[in-house]
Amino acid sequence: MSEAKAILRHVRMAPRKARLVVDMVRGRNAAEALALLKFTPRSAARVVEQLLFSAVSNAGHKDLGDPENLRVSRAYVDGGPVLKRFQPRAMGRASPIKKRTSHITIVVSPVN
Repeated sequence: MSEAKAILRHVRMAPRKARLVVDMVRGRNAAEALALLKFTPRSAARVVEQLLFSAVSNAGHKDLGDPENLRVSRAYVDGGPVLKRFQPRAMGRASPIKKRTSHITIVVSPVN
């Protein structure tokens, strides 16, 4: 089956927050998903919008069709490496802080 893929790795965003946006576009028409992401007020929406645009562009290079004939067949977010930092606390203590990263993958395929 012909499909086009775009992967963005090491995004400085928690996977839990990115999954909320990716779940909205999974299974939708690519043009409809781009319009939806444009007006979604989450920071992850800008990143996913650029990644979906890249996947649609990759589909154009593979001659799979225009965005109206494509749909988001697969979209998922995996956890990336975690940056471990420490926050100073009272009485000389320190609390760990985990700055999480994400690997986002979007696959588009022609509508059957």
